[in-house]
Amino acid sequence: MKLLSLDWSSQQVLTKVLGNLLTEVEVPVEYVYTDADSQWYKLAQSQGDVQVEVWEGSMAAKFQQLLASDSIREGGTHLAKTREDWWYPDYVEPLCPGLPNWRALKHCSKIFAEQGELGVYYSGPWEKPDAARIRALEIPYEIRVLKDGDEINQKIEEHLSTQKPLLIFNWSPNWVEAKYQGKFVEFPKYDPACENDAEWGVNPKYNWDCGNPVGGWLKIATSKRLNLLSPCAWDVVHSFSLNNQQIALAAALVDDQKLSVDDAAAQWLERNQLHIAHWISHDSCM
Repeated sequence: MKLLSLDWSSQQVLTKVLGNLLTEVEVPVEYVYTDADSQWYKLAQSQGDVQVEVWEGSMAAKFQQLLASDSIREGGTHLAKTREDWWYPDYVEPLCPGLPNWRALKHCSKIFAEQGELGVYYSGPWEKPDAARIRALEIPYEIRVLKDGDEINQKIEEHLSTQKPLLIFNWSPNWVEAKYQGKFVEFPKYDPACENDAEWGVNPKYNWDCGNPVGGWLKIATSKRLNLLSPCAWDVVHSFSLNNQQIALAAALVDDQKLSVDDAAAQWLERNQLHIAHWISHDSCM
């Protein structure tokens, strides 16, 4: 079976962890490296069988579309609750009074500017409604897209080492929350109507005058063939439900402690020994 490895650390580590668990119950595994956009084609075409971190904030629409068209399967829901949104370090608050309320951003864009008047918000390569939100909320910011999670981590480290103001895409669970003090910007509370009903919310002209979901879900996606390919693998995947601390640890071992993905997976399993039997002890694996 084929495990999809994407471009952020916790996903890569947990994919390797799952691969190690499956190998222990004698399920052969292959790792397929892909990006967030291509994962859906690979899952639908059985070029990949498992993606261990499907985030509601950035992936819900495509995930639910493919479920509805019977192209993929849901492999379970993690215990973890997620958040993905604009984030800033705590030392910014005295420079931008009113934070974390989003309205404060209207009046302090210059502290986040690098050239000209517009503040800079650093985003990742994952599809987000940031441009639509900036337009709908009428905040004077431009978006600069970083190519992957590594570039986001580098930008955080660079700015926080000199206490330079920073506004950047961040997520929870993640290693950052364990090491640095900071907050998410509190945009108007998310509602599904925010996506497609312009009259909903603070700006009746445009959609996306809201933040991303808070307390979102984190799921596992699988191919349609997984259960037929290996009932044991199906059961292991469905029992592999993780909490916030377990996922944050997977990220921290690479992004903070600088271990390789393989070493991080081994360390992670060592710290989660008590859970291994629950994940792999299934009648289908005997």
